[in-house]
Amino acid sequence: MKFTDNTQELKSFLKTERNNGKIIGFVPTMGALHMGHSSLIKKARAQCDIVVCSIFVNPTQFNQAKDLEKYPRTLEADKALIEEFCDYLYSPASVKEVYGEEIVLKEFDFVGLENELEGEFRPGHFQGMANVVSLLFEIVEPNKAYFGLKDYQQFTIVTKLVELMNVEIEIVGCDIIRENNGLARSSRNELLTENGREVSSVISYALNYIKLYHSSFSVTEITDIAKSMIEGILEVEYLEVRDAKTLKEVKDWNNVNGNFVSFAGMIDGVRLIDNIRF
Repeated sequence: MKFTDNTQELKSFLKTERNNGKIIGFVPTMGALHMGHSSLIKKARAQCDIVVCSIFVNPTQFNQAKDLEKYPRTLEADKALIEEFCDYLYSPASVKEVYGEEIVLKEFDFVGLENELEGEFRPGHFQGMANVVSLLFEIVEPNKAYFGLKDYQQFTIVTKLVELMNVEIEIVGCDIIRENNGLARSSRNELLTENGREVSSVISYALNYIKLYHSSFSVTEITDIAKSMIEGILEVEYLEVRDAKTLKEVKDWNNVNGNFVSFAGMIDGVRLIDNIRF
């Protein structure tokens, strides 16, 4: 695995690979990598000739400066986790390597996708994410890019972003990687107490309950049942059934785009998200 913190050096590497007809797969991350991230890289490895991973803690995705400061930086451990499957690791030496001399954000028209669910709790987050992803796409020029479906709203928005950019990049959604008890893998899980990690398995249990038994209940009835399973263990921010394409509220099960059940909640002072689709 080759490592670079220089944008021009990476572009030079990839120009040579591209000129040799190589298919380039790209996995953008903010570091603090875990098995969920490595699963994306392994999938890219299976489908592409060249695999590029980026590690960049993007300042425009954080609403609070203190959250940006405390975000974990674990570059050496990250390298060790992915070096067997990755060809090029790009970790920009500074914000300027990505944004240039000044951060100027574009405003993308995501037809309201960015305002649903997480958008209500993290204003501006998805526009910040889309700006950095668009810049990384311009740097890497991948044929395929890989995103975890745990952040399904992000996956939906990035799919729309490629359409707006008018570029031929295939966005590949990768299945949620779970711990043995069903808890979705996340860097944040490391902040949980042992008990918090154990009891948070109730999230995936409640989501699967909705998937298995939704036909026997109305949308409101079954979400109320699922919330009652979780409340008292976690503080529920939301548990909602949405249209899997538009992310709009689903009021009945006659939904041609499929259903997307999204959860966010707090335990041990840690915010967890999860989802299921059917």
